[in-house]
Amino acid sequence: MDWCHYRFRSLWALPAPPAAVYAALEQAEDYPRWWPQVREANQIDEHTGTLRIRSLLPYDMVFTAREVRRDPAAGILEIAMTGDIEGWARWTLTADGPGTRARYDQEAEVRKPLLRRLAVPGRPVFRANHSLMMRAGQRGLRTYLEAV
Repeated sequence: MDWCHYRFRSLWALPAPPAAVYAALEQAEDYPRWWPQVREANQIDEHTGTLRIRSLLPYDMVFTAREVRRDPAAGILEIAMTGDIEGWARWTLTADGPGTRARYDQEAEVRKPLLRRLAVPGRPVFRANHSLMMRAGQRGLRTYLEAV
C-alpha cells in the first residue's frame, strides 16, 4: 500500500439546479468566498490556476490546477493537480429534483515532504481533515447558492 496515495469521494446535495452549481464550481477563483479552507485561488491563464488550501491541521497545501475537462452539458469539471498534491479531481453534477447532486472524486498523491514522513501514523488524521474540509465546502456552497 502506498500510504501517500489517497482516493476520496464526496456527495453533496445542493439547493440549486445543475447549471447554477456548475457556474459556481467553474469559477475556482471565487472558491475562497464560500469555501473557508480554500485560502487563495489565483488564475494563471484561461485553463490554469494555483490554490492554497488549509483545513483544521496547521499546514497549507499549494498546488497548480490545470483544466482537463470542462463539459457543461455533461455536468463535468475535471482538473489535474501538481505541487503538494499530484493527481486529479472531478466534479460530476446531476439533477436531483429541483436541486443538484454533486459528486466529487479525487485521486491524489501527497508530495509535501512533512506529510510524506508522517504518512503512516497521520493517515487517519489526514483523511478526517479532508472530510472536514469537504463538509465545510458543502455548507459554504449551499449558503452561497441560496444567496444568489
